[in-house]
Amino acid sequence: MIRGTVHKYGANIDTDVIIPAKYANLPTPEELGAHCLENLDDGFVKKVRTGDVLMATTNFGCGSSREQAPWSIRGAGVSCIIAKSFARIFFRNAINIALPLLECPDAVEGTESGDVLEIDLTSGKIENITKNKVFSAAPYPDFIRELIDAGGLIAYARQKIDSK
Repeated sequence: MIRGTVHKYGANIDTDVIIPAKYANLPTPEELGAHCLENLDDGFVKKVRTGDVLMATTNFGCGSSREQAPWSIRGAGVSCIIAKSFARIFFRNAINIALPLLECPDAVEGTESGDVLEIDLTSGKIENITKNKVFSAAPYPDFIRELIDAGGLIAYARQKIDSK
């Protein structure tokens, strides 16, 4: 179960906005996270708390296939991203590091910055505690849920190798 405060933004937030190129060589998620979204909202890293939820409208993560983008979001403390839609390569890069993403247009429409959400990734249930509303996102297929539960692609692969 995920519980966090929402930080909501608009459409077409690209990977260059998520983590500016000049920081792409930083070695850890935490160092990347210190610069997450600073060109969009220079106060984001001061507001976000571990476990919070990032929300956007459409085409979140478009642009380059920069793997540092989801790492910076994770390094900033975000536990989940909810949007109406995601760029496909960003979606896969996030899943590879076990950063959960949910596509749920109704939740985006019915939620504002500052609302508190509880999210059940297994069922896809998104409960807006602030507004007493419940939304449903499609739950992950088993193989993606297993990958996230394992801690990402590398951890998942290690588990599979070790189990042989």
